Amino acid sequence: MKRLGIVNQKGGVGKTTTAVNLATYLALLGRKVLLVDLDPQANATSGLGVAPDDRGVTAALLDGADPAERVVHLESYGLDVLPGGEGLVAAAAELLEDPFRLRTRLAGFDDAYDFVLYDSPPSLGPLTINVLAASEGLVVPLQTEYYALEGIARLMETVDKVRQTLNPALRILGIVLTMYDGRTLLSQQVEQNARQHFGDKVFWTVIPRNIRLSEAPSHGEPIARHAPTSSGAQAYGRLAAEVIRRVEKS
Repeated sequence: MKRLGIVNQKGGVGKTTTAVNLATYLALLGRKVLLVDLDPQANATSGLGVAPDDRGVTAALLDGADPAERVVHLESYGLDVLPGGEGLVAAAAELLEDPFRLRTRLAGFDDAYDFVLYDSPPSLGPLTINVLAASEGLVVPLQTEYYALEGIARLMETVDKVRQTLNPALRILGIVLTMYDGRTLLSQQVEQNARQHFGDKVFWTVIPRNIRLSEAPSHGEPIARHAPTSSGAQAYGRLAAEVIRRVEKS
Protein backbone atom coordinates (compact mmCIF):
# COMPACT_ATOMS: atom_id res chain seq x y z
CA MET A 1 0.00 0.00 0.00
CA LYS A 2 1.65 3.20 -1.15
CA ARG A 3 -1.09 5.34 -2.72
CA LEU A 4 -2.93 7.11 0.11
CA GLY A 5 -5.85 9.48 -0.32
CA ILE A 6 -6.41 12.16 2.34
CA VAL A 7 -10.17 12.48 2.10
CA ASN A 8 -13.10 14.16 3.79
CA GLN A 9 -15.94 15.87 1.95
CA LYS A 10 -16.36 18.35 4.81
CA GLY A 11 -14.17 21.45 4.75
CA GLY A 12 -12.26 22.82 7.71
CA VAL A 13 -11.44 19.46 9.29
CA GLY A 14 -7.66 19.63 8.94
CA LYS A 15 -7.47 17.63 5.71
CA THR A 16 -4.84 19.70 3.94
CA THR A 17 -2.96 20.27 7.19
CA THR A 18 -2.83 16.50 7.56
CA ALA A 19 -1.77 15.96 3.94
CA VAL A 20 1.09 18.47 4.17
CA ASN A 21 2.41 17.44 7.55
CA LEU A 22 1.95 13.71 7.16
CA ALA A 23 3.80 13.83 3.84
CA THR A 24 6.59 15.90 5.40
CA TYR A 25 7.11 13.59 8.35
CA LEU A 26 6.97 10.46 6.20
CA ALA A 27 9.79 12.01 4.17
CA LEU A 28 11.72 13.01 7.28
CA LEU A 29 11.42 9.41 8.47
CA GLY A 30 13.32 8.33 5.38
CA ARG A 31 10.52 7.46 2.97
CA LYS A 32 10.45 8.75 -0.59
CA VAL A 33 7.20 10.70 -0.78
CA LEU A 34 5.20 12.51 -3.44
CA LEU A 35 2.33 14.81 -2.44
CA VAL A 36 -0.20 15.42 -5.22
CA ASP A 37 -2.40 18.48 -4.69
CA LEU A 38 -5.83 17.83 -6.23
CA ASP A 39 -7.69 20.68 -4.54
CA PRO A 40 -8.32 23.70 -6.85
CA GLN A 41 -7.56 25.94 -3.86
CA ALA A 42 -4.00 24.50 -3.97
CA ASN A 43 -3.49 25.02 -0.25
CA ALA A 44 -1.25 21.97 0.06
CA THR A 45 0.97 23.48 -2.64
CA SER A 46 1.21 26.95 -1.10
CA GLY A 47 1.48 25.47 2.40
CA LEU A 48 4.83 24.03 1.37
CA GLY A 49 6.05 27.32 -0.07
CA VAL A 50 5.40 26.28 -3.70
CA ALA A 51 3.44 28.53 -6.06
CA PRO A 52 0.17 27.04 -7.36
CA ASP A 53 0.68 26.08 -10.99
CA ASP A 54 -1.71 24.69 -13.58
CA ARG A 55 1.30 23.19 -15.34
CA GLY A 56 1.42 20.63 -12.52
CA VAL A 57 -1.21 17.97 -11.92
CA THR A 58 -3.78 19.93 -13.97
CA ALA A 59 -1.66 19.67 -17.13
CA ALA A 60 -1.05 15.98 -16.45
CA LEU A 61 -4.79 15.31 -16.19
CA LEU A 62 -6.03 17.56 -19.00
CA ASP A 63 -3.18 17.85 -21.50
CA GLY A 64 -1.34 14.57 -21.10
CA ALA A 65 1.80 16.34 -19.85
CA ASP A 66 4.44 14.10 -18.31
CA PRO A 67 3.82 14.52 -14.55
CA ALA A 68 7.41 13.54 -13.73
CA GLU A 69 8.57 16.71 -15.46
CA ARG A 70 6.23 18.86 -13.35
CA VAL A 71 7.28 17.61 -9.91
CA VAL A 72 8.86 20.14 -7.53
CA HIS A 73 11.52 18.71 -5.21
CA LEU A 74 11.83 20.23 -1.74
CA GLU A 75 15.38 19.45 -0.70
CA SER A 76 14.86 20.59 2.91
CA TYR A 77 12.39 17.79 3.58
CA GLY A 78 13.30 15.24 0.90
CA LEU A 79 9.72 15.65 -0.31
CA ASP A 80 8.32 15.95 -3.85
CA VAL A 81 5.16 17.91 -4.70
CA LEU A 82 3.01 17.86 -7.83
CA PRO A 83 1.41 21.31 -7.62
CA GLY A 84 -2.27 22.04 -7.97
CA GLY A 85 -4.02 25.13 -9.28
CA GLU A 86 -7.35 26.71 -10.15
CA GLY A 87 -7.40 24.83 -13.45
CA LEU A 88 -8.48 21.76 -11.50
CA VAL A 89 -11.99 23.23 -11.56
CA ALA A 90 -12.07 22.62 -15.32
CA ALA A 91 -10.44 19.23 -14.83
CA ALA A 92 -13.26 18.19 -12.53
CA ALA A 93 -15.80 18.59 -15.33
CA GLU A 94 -13.74 16.46 -17.71
CA LEU A 95 -13.10 13.79 -15.08
CA LEU A 96 -16.81 13.33 -14.46
CA GLU A 97 -16.92 10.47 -16.96
CA ASP A 98 -13.37 9.21 -16.40
CA PRO A 99 -12.82 8.10 -12.78
CA PHE A 100 -9.54 6.36 -13.69
CA ARG A 101 -7.76 9.36 -15.24
CA LEU A 102 -5.67 10.10 -12.15
CA ARG A 103 -4.62 6.50 -11.68
CA THR A 104 -3.73 6.14 -15.37
CA ARG A 105 -1.82 9.40 -15.77
CA LEU A 106 0.21 8.97 -12.57
CA ALA A 107 0.85 5.22 -12.90
CA GLY A 108 4.51 5.90 -13.67
CA PHE A 109 5.06 7.02 -10.07
CA ASP A 110 4.20 3.63 -8.58
CA ASP A 111 7.80 2.42 -8.61
CA ALA A 112 9.39 5.79 -7.90
CA TYR A 113 8.04 6.45 -4.40
CA ASP A 114 7.37 4.69 -1.11
CA PHE A 115 4.25 6.81 -0.67
CA VAL A 116 2.10 8.86 -3.03
CA LEU A 117 -0.34 11.04 -1.07
CA TYR A 118 -3.34 12.68 -2.73
CA ASP A 119 -4.83 15.77 -1.10
CA SER A 120 -8.44 15.82 -2.29
CA PRO A 121 -10.92 18.71 -2.36
CA PRO A 122 -13.61 19.01 0.34
CA SER A 123 -16.33 17.35 -1.73
CA LEU A 124 -17.36 14.00 -3.17
CA GLY A 125 -17.11 15.27 -6.75
CA PRO A 126 -15.13 13.91 -9.72
CA LEU A 127 -11.70 14.84 -8.34
CA THR A 128 -12.34 12.99 -5.09
CA ILE A 129 -13.81 10.00 -6.94
CA ASN A 130 -10.60 9.89 -8.99
CA VAL A 131 -8.64 9.88 -5.73
CA LEU A 132 -10.75 7.01 -4.41
CA ALA A 133 -10.26 5.07 -7.63
CA ALA A 134 -6.49 5.64 -7.54
CA SER A 135 -5.83 5.00 -3.84
CA GLU A 136 -5.11 1.80 -2.00
CA GLY A 137 -5.72 3.30 1.42
CA LEU A 138 -7.45 6.33 2.88
CA VAL A 139 -6.50 8.58 5.75
CA VAL A 140 -9.66 10.33 6.94
CA PRO A 141 -9.32 13.43 9.17
CA LEU A 142 -12.20 13.66 11.64
CA GLN A 143 -12.65 16.95 13.46
CA THR A 144 -13.74 16.45 17.05
CA GLU A 145 -17.03 18.31 16.76
CA TYR A 146 -20.72 17.44 16.99
CA TYR A 147 -21.59 16.82 13.33
CA ALA A 148 -18.33 15.13 12.38
CA LEU A 149 -19.49 11.52 12.63
CA GLU A 150 -22.46 12.18 10.35
CA GLY A 151 -20.12 13.32 7.58
CA ILE A 152 -17.90 10.27 8.02
CA ALA A 153 -20.92 8.00 7.64
CA ARG A 154 -21.67 9.51 4.23
CA LEU A 155 -18.04 9.14 3.19
CA MET A 156 -18.06 5.49 4.21
CA GLU A 157 -21.09 4.90 1.99
CA THR A 158 -19.23 6.43 -0.96
CA VAL A 159 -16.12 4.34 -0.21
CA ASP A 160 -18.25 1.18 -0.22
CA LYS A 161 -19.74 2.09 -3.60
CA VAL A 162 -16.31 2.83 -5.07
CA ARG A 163 -14.99 -0.47 -3.72
CA GLN A 164 -17.85 -2.34 -5.38
CA THR A 165 -17.67 -0.59 -8.75
CA LEU A 166 -14.25 1.00 -9.34
CA ASN A 167 -11.57 -0.11 -6.90
CA PRO A 168 -11.96 -3.38 -4.97
CA ALA A 169 -8.58 -2.84 -3.26
CA LEU A 170 -9.63 0.40 -1.56
CA ARG A 171 -9.80 0.40 2.22
CA ILE A 172 -9.62 2.79 5.15
CA LEU A 173 -6.09 2.87 6.50
CA GLY A 174 -7.19 5.00 9.41
CA ILE A 175 -9.29 7.82 10.80
CA VAL A 176 -7.33 10.59 12.51
CA LEU A 177 -8.97 12.82 15.10
CA THR A 178 -8.05 16.46 14.50
CA MET A 179 -8.42 19.79 16.35
CA TYR A 180 -8.65 17.80 19.57
CA ASP A 181 -8.96 19.68 22.86
CA GLY A 182 -8.77 17.23 25.74
CA ARG A 183 -10.01 19.91 28.13
CA THR A 184 -13.48 19.87 26.58
CA LEU A 185 -16.15 17.26 27.12
CA LEU A 186 -17.13 17.51 23.44
CA SER A 187 -13.72 16.36 22.17
CA GLN A 188 -13.70 13.53 24.68
CA GLN A 189 -17.19 12.40 23.65
CA VAL A 190 -16.42 12.52 19.92
CA GLU A 191 -13.27 10.48 20.50
CA GLN A 192 -15.16 7.94 22.58
CA ASN A 193 -17.94 7.65 19.98
CA ALA A 194 -15.46 7.34 17.11
CA ARG A 195 -13.48 4.59 18.84
CA GLN A 196 -16.65 2.72 19.79
CA HIS A 197 -18.06 2.94 16.27
CA PHE A 198 -14.93 2.46 14.15
CA GLY A 199 -12.71 0.50 16.54
CA ASP A 200 -9.11 0.05 15.45
CA LYS A 201 -9.72 2.06 12.27
CA VAL A 202 -9.11 5.15 14.46
CA PHE A 203 -5.43 6.05 14.81
CA TRP A 204 -4.16 6.16 18.38
CA THR A 205 -2.46 9.45 17.55
CA VAL A 206 -4.73 12.49 17.88
CA ILE A 207 -3.91 15.92 16.45
CA PRO A 208 -4.39 18.69 19.02
CA ARG A 209 -5.89 22.08 18.44
CA ASN A 210 -2.66 24.04 18.15
CA ILE A 211 -2.05 27.64 17.14
CA ARG A 212 1.29 26.76 15.53
CA LEU A 213 -0.47 24.40 13.11
CA SER A 214 -2.80 27.23 12.15
CA GLU A 215 0.06 29.67 11.61
CA ALA A 216 2.32 27.44 9.53
CA PRO A 217 0.48 27.66 6.15
CA SER A 218 0.70 31.48 6.16
CA HIS A 219 4.48 31.09 6.29
CA GLY A 220 4.51 28.51 3.50
CA GLU A 221 6.01 25.94 5.86
CA PRO A 222 5.03 22.57 7.28
CA ILE A 223 4.92 22.39 11.05
CA ALA A 224 8.25 20.52 11.04
CA ARG A 225 9.92 23.74 9.89
CA HIS A 226 7.66 26.34 11.46
CA ALA A 227 7.50 24.99 15.02
CA PRO A 228 9.26 21.62 15.29
CA THR A 229 8.91 21.36 19.08
CA SER A 230 5.20 22.24 19.20
CA SER A 231 2.55 19.73 20.24
CA GLY A 232 1.19 19.75 16.68
CA ALA A 233 4.59 18.85 15.24
CA GLN A 234 5.08 16.04 17.72
CA ALA A 235 1.62 14.68 16.94
CA TYR A 236 2.18 14.58 13.18
CA GLY A 237 5.53 12.89 13.75
CA ARG A 238 3.76 10.17 15.75
CA LEU A 239 1.03 9.90 13.12
CA ALA A 240 3.59 9.34 10.35
CA ALA A 241 5.22 6.57 12.37
CA GLU A 242 1.81 5.00 12.98
CA VAL A 243 0.96 5.17 9.26
CA ILE A 244 4.21 3.39 8.43
CA ARG A 245 3.47 0.65 10.95
CA ARG A 246 -0.03 0.11 9.60
CA VAL A 247 1.14 0.01 6.00
CA GLU A 248 3.90 -2.46 6.82
CA LYS A 249 1.36 -4.74 8.53
CA SER A 250 -1.11 -4.59 5.63
